[in-house]
Amino acid sequence: MTGTSGPTTAEHPFPSLPEPGATPVAWYRRGPVLFVAAIAVIVIAALITDLPTHASLATNIEAETAVIQQINTDLSPCVFAVGEALTLRADETSGTLTSAHRAQIPGLLRDDQDACSLTSQTIFDLSDVEVPGGAAGRDVGSALNTATIWATSDALGAIETIQALTSGPDAKAKAQLVVDKRLMSSDRDKVTADIQAAGRLLRTNLPLINLST
Repeated sequence: MTGTSGPTTAEHPFPSLPEPGATPVAWYRRGPVLFVAAIAVIVIAALITDLPTHASLATNIEAETAVIQQINTDLSPCVFAVGEALTLRADETSGTLTSAHRAQIPGLLRDDQDACSLTSQTIFDLSDVEVPGGAAGRDVGSALNTATIWATSDALGAIETIQALTSGPDAKAKAQLVVDKRLMSSDRDKVTADIQAAGRLLRTNLPLINLST
């Protein structure tokens, strides 16, 4: 039987199958790209975790108020002590004290001195006061530093000068007491100014650090 026949299999072979592993891997599935992507995810997650959280105004006010209250608690024994020392000096110079009362003055002044020295636990506790961050916190921290100087330098200096004056007239010590009082007043004003500045930033009136004698 004759006739035209179609092409044979031999003339048009089927396309050969690709060898195993010959298909190229998509670029986004390659090992180095996956590694870099994983690192990027970790870095972004860390950055998101470390983003600062902005505390509310009420929370900041509460935090700064708590710090100021702690400062006042730690300073109160020294504030009382220097007030007592100045009162004893005034009573002594008034000439109204009995001999029995006058004999108690050295012991009382030693106690007053201890209350404002670095050996006092309450003064030492000032170094452990943690001040919140932020602009208001910086002002409160500045007030804390100045208040510490007020206690351990200004007030302590005044008490020690009064101790020297109990031994008898001393023109140099008398002049030094005037200087000590001036330093106490100046640093007290600085502390008040810093607390008021912090209050303005928080749009409130913060309690003041009490250094009144």
